[in-house]
Amino acid sequence: MEPLFVTDKIRNILPTIEAFVKRELFPLETTENLTRNFSEIEPELLKKRALVKEAGLWGLHLSEKEGGLGLSLCEFGQISEVLASSPFGHFVFNTQAPDIGNTELLHKYASEDLKEKYLKPLMNGEIRSCFSMTEPDFAGSNPVRMGTTAIKDGDDYIIEGHKWFTSSADGAAFAIVMAVTNPEAEPHKRASQILVPLDTPGYEMVRNIPIMGHTGDSWASHAEVKYHQVRVPRSHLIGEEGAGFKLAQERLGPGRIHHCMRFIGIAERSFDLMCRYAASRALDENKYLGDMQFIQGFIAESRVEIDAARLMVLRTARNIDETGASQARDQISGIKFFTANMMLRVIDRAIQTHGALGITNDILLSYWYAHERASRIYDGADEVHKSALARSILKKYKTS
Repeated sequence: MEPLFVTDKIRNILPTIEAFVKRELFPLETTENLTRNFSEIEPELLKKRALVKEAGLWGLHLSEKEGGLGLSLCEFGQISEVLASSPFGHFVFNTQAPDIGNTELLHKYASEDLKEKYLKPLMNGEIRSCFSMTEPDFAGSNPVRMGTTAIKDGDDYIIEGHKWFTSSADGAAFAIVMAVTNPEAEPHKRASQILVPLDTPGYEMVRNIPIMGHTGDSWASHAEVKYHQVRVPRSHLIGEEGAGFKLAQERLGPGRIHHCMRFIGIAERSFDLMCRYAASRALDENKYLGDMQFIQGFIAESRVEIDAARLMVLRTARNIDETGASQARDQISGIKFFTANMMLRVIDRAIQTHGALGITNDILLSYWYAHERASRIYDGADEVHKSALARSILKKYKTS
């Protein structure tokens, strides 16, 4: 890894985290655990969470005041890569999406009452949350268009709307809901973010949406939900009214670093599986799979693509730390589509190297192939990021 990004904090803590993941989580990656519902493996993962706390590794993303290490985004990104080497890493360390993004949002913008009631138990891993923004009736590529409304009624909001891909809603304690509160305002100032406890009357969990043949449950799920005249106090507003889109963008900047470093961790583990198999799979008495030029090409291309992606993402993370997400938006767009595509290419090469074994559930590759194809869609489809980046570049070439 590039020494430029390795601080003393990371140098001291990263080997401990890596050892924990390999010792405690790799053995859980059995065919049974990778193919059954998350709720069935969750009790075992909660035991691992207790071990994380005992090891003093809990809350790594939090500030020192909150019991964390006070890591920068660039520092935590390197931890995120290591956690991503196992499908269970982020959950066991309580740094999983969408909770980590909601934690940051509530820490910055929620009232003290909301922090006490929802943020503290979220940080302690006692509850989970979800983020309710995408709607089936409107294109996700244009997030300022949405039909969900929050109408003021005295001291309350009454929320009406239909959402889907509210990931991890199954079993969550609350959602942060994007809803239109100011319909007459300009498009980017119409929506607000409101915390909605999911035991509130009128909330309907419609279904967990089947993804690539697997419905999932608990944290590992993507829900379709409806809000039928859901009444919550106006004090549940996050930040200012009309600032929903701004907060979503602020949440997505660091969130995309988290995602991209997770992509790199998955690619690195897939690369390791590919190389181990290539070096050990005998084709005859004197020849191994790794002796084949095609496989050598897979290995060489994957190595440099992973390294390039890591440097791009950590540079972007450092720039966000120093100047803020808005100043690094071009880089954020670039890393999102570059890193997601890199990861999928590496997974595909690793599957091809393993042959028929690669498409079975006996190893991790087929799990990631199915679950990570969505990486080119969520948090902004590739095409949206490419278009935004190109427009920004072309502005510099236009004459005044």
